[in-house]
Order: sequence, then C-alpha cells, then structure tokens
Amino acid sequence: MTTPEAVKPRRRWGRFALHYVEMIIAMFVGMFALGALLDILGLGISHQDQPELGYLVMAFNMSVGMAVWMRIRGHGWASTLEMCAAMFVPVVPLYPMLWLGVIDAGGLMMIAHVAMFPLMLAAMFRRLDEYTGCAH
Repeated sequence: MTTPEAVKPRRRWGRFALHYVEMIIAMFVGMFALGALLDILGLGISHQDQPELGYLVMAFNMSVGMAVWMRIRGHGWASTLEMCAAMFVPVVPLYPMLWLGVIDAGGLMMIAHVAMFPLMLAAMFRRLDEYTGCAH
C-alpha cells in the first residue's frame, strides 16, 4: 500500500520529467516548423555551408518553440530565458574548434545537440521547485 507521503515525491518527479519531455517536444516543433517556414520563404540556411549561422538560426527556432510553450504553461521570463540559453551555450567552446578545423559542421551540430539536453536539465534543477510543481 502506498502512503500519501510516498506518492508526493513521485508526483513531483513525474512533473519534472513531464516538463523535460514537453521542452524537448517544443524544441523540435519550433526547429522543424520555423525551419520549414524559412525554407518555404527561400531563407533556409545550409548547415554544411554556413554552420555558424545555421546553428544560431536553429537554436533560435528551438528557443521560440520552448519559450512559447513555457509561457503557455505559466513560467516566468527568467526560467524561460534560462531554458532558451541552453540552446545557445554549447557553441561557445565549439565555434573555435570549428574554426581551427578540430571539428566539422556535422560535429558542431552533433556535439551541440547532445550538450543541450544536460544543459536543459541543469536549468531545470536550478529552479527545481518551479519544475516539480511546487512553485506554480
């Protein structure tokens, strides 16, 4: 038999996990929807030919998706902007590596995308009560 005291922590972590999944979905929706719109308008950017600009546009598109969903869910601007920063922060050490030829455009995209996920988690742990439903 489960006691109410045992359910509450599970529910909190369930909310945390749900928010994380929602952010990933919103991120990809923004990336694909706005990326497709740019392509339709003839403004798409080749990640292979212009990896720096291509990554920044993609990070912006992902951030828009996340920001819209976070604001709908009632999050404040500070937490929303922190989550969006997780899309841009990975390139800080990667651009010099790209320019020096240590990684190529594909490596930039792969490493940055992998780095986003733990950075998003770090932003969420920074405001744990907000993301577990205790501060809403």
